[in-house]
Amino acid sequence: MCLCSFAMTAQSLSYVDQAVLFSTESNYGTARYVGMSGAFGALGNDMSAVDINPAGLAVYNRGEFSSTLSYRDTDIKSTFYGNTIYNNDDYLRFSQIGGMNTWDSFGVPDIIKFSFGFNYSIVNDYNNNYAVQGNSGIPQYPDDPDFNFDDNPDNDINYVNVDDQFFYNYTSGINDKFNFSFATLYKDIIYLGASMAFHHIDFYQNTILEESNNDGAGNFMDVRNEEYLSTYASGFNFGLGIIVKPTAGLRLGASYQSPIWYDLSERYEQRLSYVFNGEIDPDPYYPLPNYFDYQLKTAGKFTGSVAYVFGTHGLISFDYIYQGYKNTNLKPSSFFIDENADLSTGLRNTSSFKIGTEWKYHILSFRGGYRIIQSPYADTSTAYDVEGYSFGLGIKFSRQFAIDFAYDNSAYQEQYRFLSAAGTNPSQLEVNNDRFTSSIIFTF
Repeated sequence: MCLCSFAMTAQSLSYVDQAVLFSTESNYGTARYVGMSGAFGALGNDMSAVDINPAGLAVYNRGEFSSTLSYRDTDIKSTFYGNTIYNNDDYLRFSQIGGMNTWDSFGVPDIIKFSFGFNYSIVNDYNNNYAVQGNSGIPQYPDDPDFNFDDNPDNDINYVNVDDQFFYNYTSGINDKFNFSFATLYKDIIYLGASMAFHHIDFYQNTILEESNNDGAGNFMDVRNEEYLSTYASGFNFGLGIIVKPTAGLRLGASYQSPIWYDLSERYEQRLSYVFNGEIDPDPYYPLPNYFDYQLKTAGKFTGSVAYVFGTHGLISFDYIYQGYKNTNLKPSSFFIDENADLSTGLRNTSSFKIGTEWKYHILSFRGGYRIIQSPYADTSTAYDVEGYSFGLGIKFSRQFAIDFAYDNSAYQEQYRFLSAAGTNPSQLEVNNDRFTSSIIFTF
């Protein structure tokens, strides 16, 4: 959940990195959706698919209710100047609940049916933590705070030799949304849909940087800088979609998800303390917390999809997603001049791909999928793209009741620049997520 930074004067995420973080999505959803890596833009008939293309709501022939639970196991390998630490944690989330119903058109010419649905789902899960340790050889805190900033240069002490650097990053919280969708079927060929979603963000970050330095003359200084960042946000966006069925098996889909317009409030707090030659400094730096309100417009998204359904036997589906990260914007613009310039020049518009398949045998459905999500940072290689695959199994016990299971793996690299001293390198992170998802589905 930590992202590649441009230039940071603090250990916590910059506004630029928060803007990118709050614009990204994880592969959360129903187990059927997860099992096919989210390649559902031209298929519909799934509550999470409606979040991609609301026209898919009209593919349903009956009402449905589903609920989903997700378990995630995350390994983060952190490397900093040749030193490696392996971090592991696991998390359990209630990730989706939703339902829909469909009605006849009541005699409206050429309109086959109307459908309305509601879905709650996780967009992103921010729970993570890891530690980094090493020695860059360049001090973040070379100055003695008690002597180097007075009017007497003769008593300055410069702690230019680094003994050790340690960084801890803890994040928690959630980005979730409530989605209301409406769709209709025209002449049994064209599915049309629209949606509106209300978003919520609860993000918390705690970072600790500890550095041990000496001046080469017998003086030692240990520094501990602890930062706390809490961000709360509410937002809104809308979606439009269409699915065309030109032949019995072929499905073509296109959809647009608007930018999300967020109102955010943050609280930032810092605690900076020193230990000199084993003695605690009695005057630590504990400034009052800072509060700030601002706005964010995230990247809009276009999805083009094609799928082929082989009768009642199975299907294959492909999605292409184009997301305009260069249009990400922070407000008030007069305050975020530099950050918006970084967003415009440091980000790129991304192209991502998803492919999924499903095959049925009696009451069983076997699923699989693969996806590549391009990194939005313009100066990163393909190693920083998210690559994932998934498998799924569905069991339909009756016409009214089914259970789905899915396994999803994603792996990617990240950087985190927790030192702002000139000449230092960021820490390198290798992230591997294993997620197990189960859904229960009732049809009526």
